[in-house]
Amino acid sequence: MVNIEVLTTSNRSLGKIDASETSTIKDVKSKVAKISKISVERQSIRPEAKGKDISDSTKIESLKLGSSAKLYVKDLGPQVGWSTVFLAEYAGPIFVYALVGASNGILHSSLPPREPTLMSSLIYWAWVIHYAKRVLETIFVHRFSHGTMPIRNLFKNCSYYWGFAFYVAYHVNHPLWTEPPAVISYLGFIIWTVCELGNLSCHLLLRDLRPAGSTVRKIPFPNGNPLTSLFDYVSCPNYTYEVGSWIGYTLMSGCIPAFLFTLAGFYQMAVWALGKHKNYKKEFSDYPKKRKSIIPFVL
Repeated sequence: MVNIEVLTTSNRSLGKIDASETSTIKDVKSKVAKISKISVERQSIRPEAKGKDISDSTKIESLKLGSSAKLYVKDLGPQVGWSTVFLAEYAGPIFVYALVGASNGILHSSLPPREPTLMSSLIYWAWVIHYAKRVLETIFVHRFSHGTMPIRNLFKNCSYYWGFAFYVAYHVNHPLWTEPPAVISYLGFIIWTVCELGNLSCHLLLRDLRPAGSTVRKIPFPNGNPLTSLFDYVSCPNYTYEVGSWIGYTLMSGCIPAFLFTLAGFYQMAVWALGKHKNYKKEFSDYPKKRKSIIPFVL
């Protein structure tokens, strides 16, 4: 049995708890909740005041705390479910885009309305299908290692996705919008279609690696679906396909806001991919050495 002093990240002692060597950090959080007003969902347990969050599945014995055992807890603030955040941030762009399109006559009343074309319809449905797919994946496919996230992320993420939805929809639905050359538009549509299917294929493969209700982590490998063969080259092909999908959408629409959205998304996904790639290599000694994080052979 280990006697652990629990402190806040400002070095204020909350008291002491007893935990066995085989206890996990999740067990520790339950005990911390009893001696403090910080619920389990709001806790980040750290080895040092400014250290990194320790995974819930980590056992006390692996931390080598020593005789003067100390752990630090940070209150993450009010929480909201991951699925709630994802549903809000993904469903919103569908309605924002549709609302802007329906309000076109009001927004541009001084200009004659633009006649719809096959490509303008494909651009609209590509947007709807992309976000509808994300909503359905949130409900039926994704398995989250954490149940909640800080509620501030709900407002931050929705502002990002909804804001770009308005920005893109305003330009694509503008009466003066000019359709790109057909060869470029249809090339973009093909790229978008392949990448959407590839992204879904990767998400299904990752879902199958983690049994329901667990936080098990395994090395992902292609499963026979040719679209998952990208796992041989990058750690996060779902991000690779996501960026490819938006490149395709940008070519379809010839829209600068869509290009800016693609750049912003690529930057964020590259940061996530680099972090996950680093964690894979740290966690698995036999992790494939030729893999990059998000761009084959490059990054």
